[in-house]
Amino acid sequence: MEVERALPPEPTCPTAVVGATTWGTTLAILTARAGVPVTLLCRTPEEADALRRAGEHTRRLPGVPFPSDMSVQDDPETALGDARLVIVAVPSDRFRDNLRRVARHVSRDAVILSVTKGLELPTGLRMSEVTAQELPEHPTQRFAALSGPNLAGEIISGKPALSVVASEHEATSRLAQDTLMSPAFRVYTSDDLVGVELGGALKNIIALAAGMADGLNAGDNAKAALVTRGLNEIGRLGIAAGAELMTFAGLAGLGDVMATCNSPLSRNRRVGEELAKGRQLPEILAGMDAVAEGVNTTVAALEMAERLDVDMPITRLMSQVLFEGLPAAECIPVLMERPPRSEW
Repeated sequence: MEVERALPPEPTCPTAVVGATTWGTTLAILTARAGVPVTLLCRTPEEADALRRAGEHTRRLPGVPFPSDMSVQDDPETALGDARLVIVAVPSDRFRDNLRRVARHVSRDAVILSVTKGLELPTGLRMSEVTAQELPEHPTQRFAALSGPNLAGEIISGKPALSVVASEHEATSRLAQDTLMSPAFRVYTSDDLVGVELGGALKNIIALAAGMADGLNAGDNAKAALVTRGLNEIGRLGIAAGAELMTFAGLAGLGDVMATCNSPLSRNRRVGEELAKGRQLPEILAGMDAVAEGVNTTVAALEMAERLDVDMPITRLMSQVLFEGLPAAECIPVLMERPPRSEW
């Protein structure tokens, strides 16, 4: 039986980016700089008009001009009409609504690429699963997910970065790879869609914990141990969900964990630091201009862990700090006093 093929890779594959987020705008600019025609789809006519008049995203990426190959639209039909690659770059809690908005305008031949690093609440679904529900007629082999150590602020300034795009169908991942590759942004491919999606989402929980360790001045030894055991923890959950072990040792696992747990640009790490100061979650989130995906992902991960019978002590403690008022400083003795066991 012949497997339905995705479009062959094209260096100038017309692309649409759904979501004028920092990451969505970064990918639109990056792709347009490479000569690919790109349309950035905004939420409202007012937002689109403001971006067009300014010629840049003054709120998200001030001082970074839009390339000539990039246009800004608010009408889904206009934005997605010719697109052969549709990048969805919105927070996980808005992913479904955005798909519903654009569903009838997405060509059946188009590849849908999620760059969202989160899980939907209350369903706990990955973005590929949400897409399958909202676009049931769209071929599943034309869905892909991108993840890796990708801090938008560094990438937009031209600093080198790597990422991985995963799909169940090789031609699909190669189309996304060929479209997004540039001298400063190297993209690898993978067939482990589950692992790449979960790695990108679950590492945000570890970033919250790493930020708390920094805020508590726990030391480099403690932080290194926390991150290592955290990676082990999310890897166990990923494998139980059907992911491949090596994915968590790659860009979507270890790579993303290193960047997110250490960079001052990391939103999730910053939330952890603020929690260590004794601030409450609602107050922290109210002062942020972007989404910290680790908060919702903590809830979804624990529900998944219970369903799959996976022990996640770090994630459980993070949930208690986030939602039950457990002081951050109490987490260290709880982890240190766990019963002795083999590392593996």
